[in-house]
Amino acid sequence: MDVGIIGASGYMGAELLRLSAGHPTFDVRVATADSQAGVRAAELYPSLSAAYPELTFGSYDPATVAEAVDGLDVVFLALPHGSAQAVVPDMIGRAGVVIDLSADFRLKDPALYPIWYGAEHTAPGLLAAAAYGLPELFRKDIEGATLVGSPGCYVTAAALALAPLVRAGVIEPSGVVVDAASGVSGAGRALKPATQFGAANEDFTAYGLLDHRHNPEMEQATGAQVLFTPHLAPMSRGILATCYARPAGTDHLGGEDVLAVLADAYREEPFVQVSERIPSTKATLGSNCAHLTARYDPRTGWVVVLSALDNLMKGGSGQAVQCANLLAGLPETAGLPIVGLYP
Repeated sequence: MDVGIIGASGYMGAELLRLSAGHPTFDVRVATADSQAGVRAAELYPSLSAAYPELTFGSYDPATVAEAVDGLDVVFLALPHGSAQAVVPDMIGRAGVVIDLSADFRLKDPALYPIWYGAEHTAPGLLAAAAYGLPELFRKDIEGATLVGSPGCYVTAAALALAPLVRAGVIEPSGVVVDAASGVSGAGRALKPATQFGAANEDFTAYGLLDHRHNPEMEQATGAQVLFTPHLAPMSRGILATCYARPAGTDHLGGEDVLAVLADAYREEPFVQVSERIPSTKATLGSNCAHLTARYDPRTGWVVVLSALDNLMKGGSGQAVQCANLLAGLPETAGLPIVGLYP
């Protein structure tokens, strides 16, 4: 499969290059960058040097990028939010599949973009046709799609934890709380004051109170009304989401029933591990797996669900590759590790 990576010099792009190097059928033909155009991938990321000793990032030109990907089997867009919608319309029909890792084609309602992203969507006609790229929950929508909006780390963690319980009628779909923490790589490669070592090290802070832009997407994916509070944790990679919900009724809800619903929902899913173990971000490092557990507390009347994943893998590039595998008729596990790096 001939592959293009637009925005290949960021963390998501570098992860796509790493995964492509180990994929049985991927051959990277196009890799563009903006500020790093002309730089060798091995210089920017020495970890990629064995696989890409001569690869040089091409320049990113929105006016000509559609021509650059013409004829490719799959194109991954690892661009900042707001950039993909300007180029995707011209890519449809040129490349076999376009998979966007930004939020530009995740929301179905175009009216939400000016509210949460501060600008009107410039290609609203494509939103209905874009598949939401979380295979475990929306596999049938992805099959046969030519445009996929691949969700990010926070929403993936929350949706995997909550959507099966909402669909099964086990929890109330209103008043759900998602309290989640992310590693600093979730903010991207660009230098930001809050993610510098001196600021993030030995600190733990909340941000985006009440107005984080992924809130409407989280509600769309989970089917629940969500109060979402993100946190920045002093680690490189990982997401840990702790989700709280009220049971839809306690007559049929025993101590193990909530966990059983999740286990049944993901029994055939290789990338979702459900057990009584409390998930940890370290256990998911470098893998495309999410680890989940759940409890019902009869004393307080709350259901608690925990979800851990690697924000650059199942919460980003790994999930995008999983969607590409699905669309190509390959095993979804092709080129994707299911075992984390430990310690």
